[in-house]
Amino acid sequence: MPLQQPIPILRIFDEVLAKRFYREYLGFHIVWEHRFEPGLPLYMEVKRGQCVLHLSEHHGDASPGAAIRIGHPDVRILHKELAAKPGYGNNPGIEDQEYGMREVAVIDPFHNRLVFSSAL
Repeated sequence: MPLQQPIPILRIFDEVLAKRFYREYLGFHIVWEHRFEPGLPLYMEVKRGQCVLHLSEHHGDASPGAAIRIGHPDVRILHKELAAKPGYGNNPGIEDQEYGMREVAVIDPFHNRLVFSSAL
């Protein structure tokens, strides 16, 4: 049986801040949101292109400070897009790595690192 793409779960602590960062800064859209009942932690799916992430306020779902790598056809385009927006504490640069990847690293408000990468 073939496997499907994994969906990373990133820990968040503040719904409003998470939505602003992932929607307004990174350009994701919310696919769905779930709470077991009002006032309980949020679990939601966000998506941009083929990239799907789950963001969770549940303490047992993930540890803050995770790092994920997200492929992009040309991170120079993404870098230009992000540079034109308020960065929520980010001012990402572009790094050409000796292993043949060009990368733009962004830290979310919850200390998760998203590394967008494309081949040199």
